[in-house]
Amino acid sequence: MNLENEFISVLKMKNIAIVGMSPKPERYSYKIGKYMMDQGYNVIPINPGHSEILGQTSYPTLKSIPFKIDVVNVFRKAEFCEPIANETVKIGAKAFWLQEGIVNDSAMKIVERNGIIAIQNRCLLKEHIRLG
Repeated sequence: MNLENEFISVLKMKNIAIVGMSPKPERYSYKIGKYMMDQGYNVIPINPGHSEILGQTSYPTLKSIPFKIDVVNVFRKAEFCEPIANETVKIGAKAFWLQEGIVNDSAMKIVERNGIIAIQNRCLLKEHIRLG
């Protein structure tokens, strides 16, 4: 599957866990989460320091979410992405997306070898707007 088709495939998925989502409106993770919610997506914040963000229950880890997640969208430094990739595999997510500015080839290999769509260094919001 080429990158363009992967974007389209991921944007059809509705349950998006945002790892590292901030409760601060000025942060990109908050802005992107709010935008995706406004577009009809089910956004699940992952932030162990908060119990709620944008009116949604915030979970400490991906494993603690009691329902199926389609997309894991990551807002963490590259060096923290491999454990998140491993957790993505364990919960059976369909896609792993590292936000713009985040590159970790080892994390990409972890998810790719498990049949999970892997995208890095791209902005979910920008791709959603571009592809409409």
